[in-house]
Amino acid sequence: MKTALVLEGGAMRGLFSCGVTDVMNEAGMTFDAILGVSAGAVFSGCNYKSHQPGRVLRYNLRFCKDPRFCSLRSWAKTGDLYGADFCYRAIPDELDPFDHETFAADPTDFYVVCTDAVTGRPVYRLCPKGDAHDLIWMRASASMPLASRVVEVDGYHLLDGGVSDSIPIRKALALGYERCVVVLTQPLGYVKKKNSLLPLMRLALKRYPALVDTMAKRQDVYNETVAFLRAKEREGTVFVLRPEEALAIGKVEHDPEKIQAAYDAGRQVGTKRLAALRDFLKD
Repeated sequence: MKTALVLEGGAMRGLFSCGVTDVMNEAGMTFDAILGVSAGAVFSGCNYKSHQPGRVLRYNLRFCKDPRFCSLRSWAKTGDLYGADFCYRAIPDELDPFDHETFAADPTDFYVVCTDAVTGRPVYRLCPKGDAHDLIWMRASASMPLASRVVEVDGYHLLDGGVSDSIPIRKALALGYERCVVVLTQPLGYVKKKNSLLPLMRLALKRYPALVDTMAKRQDVYNETVAFLRAKEREGTVFVLRPEEALAIGKVEHDPEKIQAAYDAGRQVGTKRLAALRDFLKD
């Protein structure tokens, strides 16, 4: 039976997912595929495949106050709140090396989810090597509208995958993965509301009307997907790990204590449910 790990985004809430997946990685759990969206791709997913638990927490604590990592200065100078060169070259190549060789050698299929800014539709990209080209796709998956430039790669104009498919459970099932483990970054009962910045997005992204239309419907698609996921969870065909309460962390976070707390909350949930997760995958 084929298995998949599905990782929601959520900006810095992704540190919760890192706590969960680090526990799973340390326990030696393997999957046939990982599907990551936004922070789920660039935090948890890629480091799961490269077998580097603890790496994301380490560099977030080290650089959370560094303006090259995330700052209004970076946004004003480059158009990216999270500095693209610093986050996707300097850190993985020099400051806290990403293990490209282990990533490429691991047999797990790793998909990132992006949003095509021209069509407003999700794009699911298989990233087998973890090289510089794959990292462009990972960056695109985590490029939040307004906070990031549109990423141009392989003929696409791309932004955050969470805009079009925040929780790619249906894609995982369509690909034939019968047993799916899903890590969410919002607690049970969370209901997404309409984005209050939508009028500003209509102005800033007027070149991409289909993208804006997708943004306008995002909350409806998200809430319906959560309901679908709950039904699958009750059936016992999907195993969901989620925060026990709302995480006290912002989309941008410079406080090391809040970063550590979000990660620790993930480790606690991962540890608490590890035995049940083993049973689910074994069954």
